[in-house]
Formats: sequence, C-alpha cells, structure tokens
Amino acid sequence: MKNLLLIVNPMAGKGMYKEGLADALAILAKGGYVTTIRFTEKPGHAIQLTHELGEQYDVVACMGGDGTLSEVLEGAVGLEKQPLIGYFPLGTANDVATTLKIPKNNVPQAAERIVNGTPMDFDIGTFGNDGNFTYVAAFGAFTDISYETPQQEKQALGYFAYVLEGMLRLPKIASVHAKVEYDGGMVEDDFILGGLVNSTSVAGLIHLDPTKIILNDGLFELSLVRLPKTITEFSQLIKDLINQDYTGPYFKFVSTSYAKFTFDNPVAWTRDGEGGGEYQEIEFHNIHNAVQIIV
Repeated sequence: MKNLLLIVNPMAGKGMYKEGLADALAILAKGGYVTTIRFTEKPGHAIQLTHELGEQYDVVACMGGDGTLSEVLEGAVGLEKQPLIGYFPLGTANDVATTLKIPKNNVPQAAERIVNGTPMDFDIGTFGNDGNFTYVAAFGAFTDISYETPQQEKQALGYFAYVLEGMLRLPKIASVHAKVEYDGGMVEDDFILGGLVNSTSVAGLIHLDPTKIILNDGLFELSLVRLPKTITEFSQLIKDLINQDYTGPYFKFVSTSYAKFTFDNPVAWTRDGEGGGEYQEIEFHNIHNAVQIIV
C-alpha cells in the first residue's frame, strides 16, 4: 500500500469536490492507496501542508484549481524526499489540466488517472525573489482576468465569465514600456501583454500550439504582444487573438530558460492566475524537472 495526502480546496468549482469523492476514494483504495484528506483554510495553506507533510507520503494530490496546484508545487520544491504530485482539477480555467490532458471537473476520472497514470517531469520557474510559479507569470492585458473576475460570476457563468470580463477590458487596454532580456537576446518596446508560459492554455482564453510547448525541456515560452499603432492594427490584433494566430508582427515568442524584465515604473504581475505583486525589475529562472506530476 502507498500513502496519499489529498489536499482539498473546498471553495474551488462550487464545492464540486463533494461530487464523486466517495467513488474517488474507493478507486484510490482499490489502486493500493491509503488516503489522508486535509482541507485548506486560507490562501497559502496548501504550501504549508505540502511542505510540512509531503515527505511522509508517496503522493500529494490536490483538488482545486491551478492556484491550488501551484501552492502544492511550491511546497514540494526543495523537499529532500519529494512525493509524486496528483491533480484533481476543479474550477473554470484549469490551464495546467488542459495542457496535461487530465480530466477536469470529474473527480472519479482524475482518481483513475492517479492510479493508472505515469509520472512526468515538470519544470517550474522562480518568480523574482518571491517564490515560484507553475505555468504562467505575466503582466498586461487579460492576465488578471482569472483573479479579478468576481467569484460569483465565475461560479454562475463559468468560462463565459472570463470572456465577458475580457470584452469589457478591450476599450481600456494600455501598454507599458519594457526592456526584456532573455537567453542570447534582448528586445525593448511598448507591450500590452508579456510574460513567461509553460502551458498550452492561459486563463482558459489564450491557446498555444501544443507541439511547441514542452513542459520539461528546461525552457519557457517568452510571450510578448506589442502595442498596435492604429485602429486598423488593433482590430487585426483582436482578430488574430480570436483566431489563435500568433504569426503577425504584434507577437514575439522565444524559448528561453531565463528572462529579466525592466520597466519605467512598477508593473502589476499575475502568478498562476493570482495577483503576483508589482515590480519595476524582475528576473525569472527555469527550475528544470523540479517535480513529477502523474499524467
């Protein structure tokens, strides 16, 4: 028998953890797992639980959104005896689950994946001097939709809450001037969106080519969107975003293990869909094969 710590965020996915939990525990037991359940009580609690208890378990799994998974990975990095990570994706966007093709909002199917899946190495990144990020660190337009969209709207409307919030933002999009250094290069321009991605999906809205995103190659995708200069260019940019066509002159994608952003003034960042603080200068480094996730 193997020991599994299941960390549950009771607020995620409208309390969806209740649906199928008994079946999931039965599947885990049949698969050879003795499961201990702990519920999160506040932001950051999953980091604490994983860091303090993780070495006692073969697997630490979490039920919640990408923010909960991000906390678990934060707590697991640096443990001398690192557990495997399991994921029961609940919620609206579930970018990491989309990338890893883990069943979303279906607790029994996710339990089957933990029992029958295969551990996969997974890169994460440092977030300045303030911890790590799992799949995205970004600034600018749309990047804060996940955490600024009211919880009531997310619960009532789901995916369409993100679309609605994005449409409301369009007339207000502003740019920031940034100098961006990366492996072997540098670019300086006015950008409406930028950051580092290790995922094929961001905020459930922006989708990248899965054939070009490798989650354990020691590299992130540096993603930058330049400011359109005219209304016609802006319209074309919106059309390209809707069509998921990133080949135009407004987009720059570079694979890199490192990036440094320097701004004229402090700029707000998001980290895995949550508020990440404001920085005038910030560096990121890839932590290659930092954890293993069951997929």
